[in-house]
Amino acid sequence: MNNEDLCFTSATELARAVRDKTLSPVDISEAILERIEAVNPKLNAYCTLTAESAREAARRAEQAVMKGEALGPLHGVPFSVKDLIVTKGVRTMRGSKIYEHLVPEEDAPSVERLKAAGGIMLGKTASPEFGWKGVTDSPVTGITRNPWNPEVTPGGSSGGASAQVAAGLGPLAIGTDGGGSIRIPCGFTGIYGIKPTYGRVPAYPASNHDTLSHAGPMTRTVADAALMLSVMAGPHPADRLSLEAPPEDYVGLLGRGIKHLKVGWSPDLGYARVDPQVAGLTAEAAKVFGDLGAEVEGLDPGFGDPTETFMVIYLAGFGGGMADYLPEWEDKMDPGLVTLVKEGQKLTALDMVKAQIARHEFYDRVRRYFDRFDLLLTPTLAVPAFKAGQLVPDPGEDDLRAMAAWTPFTYPFNLTGNPAATVPAGFTREGLPVGLQIVGRRFADLTVLQASAAFEQARPWADKRPSL
Repeated sequence: MNNEDLCFTSATELARAVRDKTLSPVDISEAILERIEAVNPKLNAYCTLTAESAREAARRAEQAVMKGEALGPLHGVPFSVKDLIVTKGVRTMRGSKIYEHLVPEEDAPSVERLKAAGGIMLGKTASPEFGWKGVTDSPVTGITRNPWNPEVTPGGSSGGASAQVAAGLGPLAIGTDGGGSIRIPCGFTGIYGIKPTYGRVPAYPASNHDTLSHAGPMTRTVADAALMLSVMAGPHPADRLSLEAPPEDYVGLLGRGIKHLKVGWSPDLGYARVDPQVAGLTAEAAKVFGDLGAEVEGLDPGFGDPTETFMVIYLAGFGGGMADYLPEWEDKMDPGLVTLVKEGQKLTALDMVKAQIARHEFYDRVRRYFDRFDLLLTPTLAVPAFKAGQLVPDPGEDDLRAMAAWTPFTYPFNLTGNPAATVPAGFTREGLPVGLQIVGRRFADLTVLQASAAFEQARPWADKRPSL
């Protein structure tokens, strides 16, 4: 196996090869670190590389194999961490000059668990400042680019993670998702990502946006995400809202299929405007579920448009959480983020309470849909990836509501906490990936994974690589 093939080998295969002693953790890490050195300057996926500590961890992992020690499910497998997530002894800038030199003294639970499972941390991946937008550029790290075309965005806010995985710079990445920030970049870069049920993966420190913000896996294959989620999931005392139930057997039950499931397909959720190429590719992908034995029904699920509800909660999180930074840091912050903070400061307690009531009502409509259906399919995004460095496809409409117009399918399920994944559905004429979103009822993460795996088997994508 040459080094490029090694870099695009799945985490599941790497872990098996390490246990079988057919691949060395040292060789795996070295091959990926060499590729990062060659490719990362073109993409700006990693903002902090922990090469020496990764090499040391790989050496320890290899010694453990040779000594016959007990090995975790990710023993010797490299992973990355989004730069919003705290990492012990490794700077966590959050894309901001404010935290440019912050070095936390502890790992987030998800990081701690991947390490305990034998994973090897390669570094931190780029995020926009405090993860505020659906593309990835920041005052600290500059612009991150899409491996399929470096002129366009990889999405965000987990854009560094998606560029990393798509480009073969590590098979596993921890992302976060407060309005689509796992699914948006996975959709734009042709990889797999799942936002689990809220609380499935413990979050620490808590987000200013409270229950909007999730953490989850970003990978090239569904099996890798299932393996990663099985390690990350489960209750943790640091997150008072983490789910008490231990994770299901995501790996062992992954291949059960989706025969007889009731699946709804909505091309627009009743309110979105979708690019014709995206609409065509995702409609064709949705038909595959019928071929796999599911009962597929095209419908408007009747949820209504939750944009204004989401906006109030989202703006309030930035206004309340970041207003105190403005006197000292405003001129060093992303101007778009500053605008959000100031808009959030104008909101009242009454606005927030009304938004929370509207959120509960929206959740109830979604819940009632899932009383009748097992899954909902939508496009992941309304448009293909657009020019890097822009917030929206049309730079003349550069505001938060214009961003919501091209991400209309993701943020509704941050409001409800439902599990939602994106699978690659095909490529535009320009060679840019398009994603299909798979949403399940709350707590049915396994069903979403099983549906994703069935689709992947019918329409495999992991063999496709960007030409860098």
